[in-house]
Amino acid sequence: MDNNQTSNLTSRDFRTHHIILLPCNVPRMILIHPCLMERNDIVALRCKFLRQICTMRQNKDSRPIVYLDETWVNQNRSRSIARQQGNVVSPKIPTGKGGRLIVVHAGCAKYGFIQNSKLVFRSNTGYSTDYHSQMNSEVFKTWFIQMLNSLEEPSVIVMDNASYYSTLVDNFPKSNTRKADVQAWLTKKNINFSPLENLAELRMKIKSLIPFEKKYELDVLALEMGHEVIRLPPYHYQYNPIELIWAQVKNQVAKNNKTFKTVDIEKLTHEALDSVTQNDWEKCVRHVEALQDEDNKKTQTHPT
Repeated sequence: MDNNQTSNLTSRDFRTHHIILLPCNVPRMILIHPCLMERNDIVALRCKFLRQICTMRQNKDSRPIVYLDETWVNQNRSRSIARQQGNVVSPKIPTGKGGRLIVVHAGCAKYGFIQNSKLVFRSNTGYSTDYHSQMNSEVFKTWFIQMLNSLEEPSVIVMDNASYYSTLVDNFPKSNTRKADVQAWLTKKNINFSPLENLAELRMKIKSLIPFEKKYELDVLALEMGHEVIRLPPYHYQYNPIELIWAQVKNQVAKNNKTFKTVDIEKLTHEALDSVTQNDWEKCVRHVEALQDEDNKKTQTHPT
């Protein structure tokens, strides 16, 4: 492994290998860099996810596994470079990313994209560095219910832990909640407390009530409609085949983007999404399932 290979190591390389052999000329600080350490809770969540998803396949569970996610498409996204050929000059590519579209969708190997579950809308702040700021729990919940209603049979839904996916059934007061609000919450829940207890004591009382297993509003909603939700472990986007679909969609948009106008990007995005086939989904899911199975075997062989 040379220096170039070392620089090309991905986060997954660090997660899935206990020891990485580095050449002598690599600075020693790399060996103790925090990025090589992984939080125990994330390791546990990864093991739980892989065990769940792989056991389902081993048991021949016939329910479709539906993967969902959101992404963005930039107005100035392009694969071309401005150049002159004779008297013809190709369009000049604008600087910056321009405006932004936000895309939400869901799909599976059996059906491809789920019918009537495509959501594409313009970001209000196209130059924001974080497109997540344009989503919120109410927008996502409305879309999620529509997607659930479009499923043709009981399904398993795989989703990550974005904040707007993760509204709890019981919203416990946060650490910055005022004492009066904490007291009001305790009263509403019929939980006894003394007026003499200070805020620190009340927070400890609340902490003791928080269950170890979080109960999410959308998970309960899906279960009531006959579906099961499995949560991806944090930072493990490689287990979601829709990421490969997004790459296909964005490449097609970039290839055909000639005007760099938002209205045209919106049209190109819809066309690219609609061109994704069930076979595309099947190939992407197959690739991700092989990765899931491979990593699951590693967790069984090297559980720590």
